[in-house]
Amino acid sequence: MGSSDITLEAVPSIGEVSPEDWDACANPGRACNGHGLGTSSGLPGDSLGLLKPAYNPFVSHAFLSAVERSGSATIRTGWGPQHLVAKIDGRVAGVVPCYLKSHSQGEYVFDRGWADAYERAGGRYYPKLQVSIPFTPATGPRLLVRDGVDRERITEALASGLVALCGVSKASSVHVTFAREAEWKLLARHGFLQRTDQQFHWRNEGFASFDDFLATLNSRHRKSIKRERRDALAAGVTIHWLTGKDITEDAWDAFFAFYMETGSRKWGRPYLTREFFSLIGETMSEDVLLVMARRNDRWIAGAINFIGSDTLFGRNWGAVEHHPFLHFEVCYYQAIDFAIKRGLTHVEAGAQGEHKIARGYLPRTTHSAHFIADPGLRRAIDDYLKRERAYVAEAGRELAELGPFRKGIDEVP
Repeated sequence: MGSSDITLEAVPSIGEVSPEDWDACANPGRACNGHGLGTSSGLPGDSLGLLKPAYNPFVSHAFLSAVERSGSATIRTGWGPQHLVAKIDGRVAGVVPCYLKSHSQGEYVFDRGWADAYERAGGRYYPKLQVSIPFTPATGPRLLVRDGVDRERITEALASGLVALCGVSKASSVHVTFAREAEWKLLARHGFLQRTDQQFHWRNEGFASFDDFLATLNSRHRKSIKRERRDALAAGVTIHWLTGKDITEDAWDAFFAFYMETGSRKWGRPYLTREFFSLIGETMSEDVLLVMARRNDRWIAGAINFIGSDTLFGRNWGAVEHHPFLHFEVCYYQAIDFAIKRGLTHVEAGAQGEHKIARGYLPRTTHSAHFIADPGLRRAIDDYLKRERAYVAEAGRELAELGPFRKGIDEVP
């Protein structure tokens, strides 16, 4: 099979690829549930680090289909699907989630300054190609290859295909965001510029309970977290975990109201439609955790999380009543509690937020790769990214020093 020709095509909808073929590429190790290898890990002996990543719900056909079918990511909203598909002998061997974009919104890796500079110089930055999960700043695989094929050969073909698609689409650039580090390095060999940034993730060190986690913190932070958790519930608030069949349309209605209220204040126009939440409720509810807060017999706040094989991915939060520290309880502490009980090794709580450090979430480098077609713009961005990478690395070291964990063995927990 490895000697057969590889054909590449871009399709205008994920519906052009069957769920079976897409998911065979996206999540070949689905059954590992709770014991995965990590979002940036490969198997022993895998020189590129590209074999069988842990199950990632965001690259699944169900999730990507929901953002398209719901009208959230479409040509009309500036996310025109151009998914790259590699075939061998007519069989799908690899795929890349890719969009032709007319703006830079909903990406969480910011290039608006690049666009402004290029357009002031007389260039046309849009359209551009975006290899990502719409509205989702979570690390995961981007060059997706099924089992039973020459993985390295297909991966190289997909990387080259993105460059070719850039030319065919008359796009200024290709942006592969929140990629695994191994893919980031591979894309660099194909002329992609390397960019880094910082998020804050929590790691499960084999804790049996939330109290076990607290015992690793210094006294000041341990007492602060206990006080925040107590104060968050002081007004008669109760917390509920909803997953699978427990997530009803009434719960989605309530959560969507939270999402719209908070999203409208933060972004002006929230990205996801109400239909999106119903669709994921129908197709992937076992991969969803809603952490909902209730007071006086009504839902007042909530956060949506997606469950991978070893990682809980926190996404959107909202509230119609505001209570001290309720955001921290619903988004951060409940996520830690769930991860411990489920045996998950990581919690990714979304983009930005240095305030997460005091709550046990430490800096973690994220990776994106950028192919810039114009040589002049490429040189300018390359120079900028070298300085930015150095700054991100130094900032990460400094932030890690601020962590809340006990520094000496003599401190009594």
